[in-house]
Amino acid sequence: MVGVAEPAASSGDAIARRIRLRGHVQGVGFRPFVYRLALEHGIVGHVQNQLGAVEVLAVGDAGDVDTFMRNLVDRSPPLSSPTIAEVETVSSALADTFEIINSLASADAQVFVPPDYFMCDDCKRELQDPSDRRHAYPFINCTQCGPRYTLIEALPYDRPNTSMAGFPLCPDCESEYRDPANRRFHAEPVACANCGPQLSFEEQNCDSLEETEEALGRAVEKIRAGHIVAVKGIGGYHLVCDARCKSAVARLRERKRRPDKPLAVMFPVAGNDGLDIVRDFVALTPAEAAMVSGPIRPIVLATRRADCGLAKNVAPGLDEIGVFLPYSPLHQLLLDAFEGPVVATSGNISGEPVLIDNEDAATRLRPVADAFLQHNRPIVRPADDPVYRRIAGAVRPLRIGRGCAPRELNIPWSQPEPVLAVGGHMKGTVALSWGRRVVVSPHIGEMDSPRSLDVFEQVASDLQDLYGVSAKRIVCDAHPGYTTHRWAHRQKLPVETVWHHDAHASAVTAELGLQGNWLVFAWDGVGLGRDGTLWGGEALLGRPGDWRRFASLRTFRLPGGDKAGREPWRSAAALHWECARDWKATSDADGVAKAAWDTDLNCPKTSAAGRLFDAAAAMVCDLPVASFEAQGPMMLEALCSMPVDAIELPLIDCGDGVLRTNWEPMLDMLGDASMEPELRAETFHASVANAILRQAEAARAQHEFAQVGLCGGVFQNRFLAEQTMTLLRKAGFDVYLPRLLPGNDASLSYGQAAELAAREAE
Repeated sequence: MVGVAEPAASSGDAIARRIRLRGHVQGVGFRPFVYRLALEHGIVGHVQNQLGAVEVLAVGDAGDVDTFMRNLVDRSPPLSSPTIAEVETVSSALADTFEIINSLASADAQVFVPPDYFMCDDCKRELQDPSDRRHAYPFINCTQCGPRYTLIEALPYDRPNTSMAGFPLCPDCESEYRDPANRRFHAEPVACANCGPQLSFEEQNCDSLEETEEALGRAVEKIRAGHIVAVKGIGGYHLVCDARCKSAVARLRERKRRPDKPLAVMFPVAGNDGLDIVRDFVALTPAEAAMVSGPIRPIVLATRRADCGLAKNVAPGLDEIGVFLPYSPLHQLLLDAFEGPVVATSGNISGEPVLIDNEDAATRLRPVADAFLQHNRPIVRPADDPVYRRIAGAVRPLRIGRGCAPRELNIPWSQPEPVLAVGGHMKGTVALSWGRRVVVSPHIGEMDSPRSLDVFEQVASDLQDLYGVSAKRIVCDAHPGYTTHRWAHRQKLPVETVWHHDAHASAVTAELGLQGNWLVFAWDGVGLGRDGTLWGGEALLGRPGDWRRFASLRTFRLPGGDKAGREPWRSAAALHWECARDWKATSDADGVAKAAWDTDLNCPKTSAAGRLFDAAAAMVCDLPVASFEAQGPMMLEALCSMPVDAIELPLIDCGDGVLRTNWEPMLDMLGDASMEPELRAETFHASVANAILRQAEAARAQHEFAQVGLCGGVFQNRFLAEQTMTLLRKAGFDVYLPRLLPGNDASLSYGQAAELAAREAE
């Protein structure tokens, strides 16, 4: 028993009901809420945490119990999302009290693992109140806020099963933790300066500072002086510097070997909605503002103001800045003291998962950071910051992570046995699927480094342990060169494969859950197709478990294969060579690439829309080599401001049952230096959107389908997606983009699980 209280005496006929609630009911202050609600309604009995559920025994007057049951859902805590799964009238002697009893460790596996939550307003007030005992304490939290996913080691979610187990509670915190009427009742990360984690500051050739206030103050001094500080947060490290200092940003870029990729900027909280300072630098739509200041606290891409005071090298060549607010008390204190925006980019080696261990970070980030603001609360597993962008009337995820993942979704078909879906090679996520449930992990990273594989394996194991579900099969991408594919085949479980673009299509259709056949445009970089070529500009007809290729793009051969992904000149040259044209701007000065292309040496055939966008960027933006994925397409989109007339691209029947859009009519326009780059970029986007419309019209003339879906990383291009959706809707199509998962390869694990379940439900 962990909490007991005596409510008002009951009158009239008593009834006893056993109520089981599922959903988001753990780690969100649900039991103390039930306790207080029982006192209010004169209910006696108990509430108990079980594995993934909460059980309530409610004894009282029939009318009071009915009202109590309604309020369990209607007045539930903001972070919770309960549903009443079972109600049973039972025989029970009238109890004298209402109790919160100890968690039950053995139950079925209907588990919800909560993500990490941003600091609530109550804790923020205490943080800033000099009279409060937790004033300026960087690890303040309660049942409505604080870390969850990154510190849970096992379920049920109780303190001994978290990385806070090593911090014994002081008498004051113990009293709060045991008091059901206190908002810190069983807030598992609860602590204070007397008993909880502490900050330290470390700088090479200097003594370490072990006092929290002094450590924080020194970190702020270093940032003000133009230095780079590695700051350990909730889900990992950030590399932090002054976002208004061009030289500091340049040093960060040079040391991290990240010359062009945009850097996220964290802003101090100010004003009624916290966004007054943010608005000095970017223009926010209402939807973007709501997302930036909302409970996830993600990075949101917003349009840079003309008078933006940030260093221009924060996001070179782009018109958007990734902005976010402090979401932890440590970040709040840091930004309040610094009084300005800071670059806060992932503390990792590019492409790898964010670092979480003090010693590992001190070693691996030493070449980048001038100093380290550490703490001694262990992070169990990494959770990078989520990234969102406004596209077609909604703010949609580009990356899921801290605050919104693990992300739980359903699928319309039941898995006959638990499945581990391991995703693709880029933007890795893992999904665990059983029954109709699918749990998708936070972003892991690119699967081409040993550390990425280590974190991938940890997350795959942790998901199964936390949810109490052991996978009986693995499903992976069909590409044999993917790290995840090879890993799957090394395990001692049966392995199923799913084609890359089938997984994309199944992801968006399963998320929406709409019945009937679909036409799905799966446009991305490259993925292995059924014919052994590299697909990426596909129109697929059907439904999960039964996709067939209806249309695509004219193919071309990529000189150098994978090199083309980071060298857009190769795609541009290939388009010209495919049409028996020369391209004078090619970087193939010695003719080696052309000779290889002529002899078909390491020149795989592709229909990838992503490579088509790369080619256009090489020609319009004069970008022969990209320093990060999608740099060219992002720069190309940034040139666009308004729709223009399209070039009509022929849709050709090549005799193999697949219609193909011929992109050749755009080549002269793309290479016409007499046209402004902006107009060329706008014409390219308009022509591609129009080509999609023509494919959809051709499909409608031959087949019946209910909806059109757009998925794959190419449709994270807002200018293209919005034009495409406008054209399709004007033509009478019902068209959708994903909203809960990114359209890019982060959704592949979910799509693989959905595709496999649908395939076997036939």
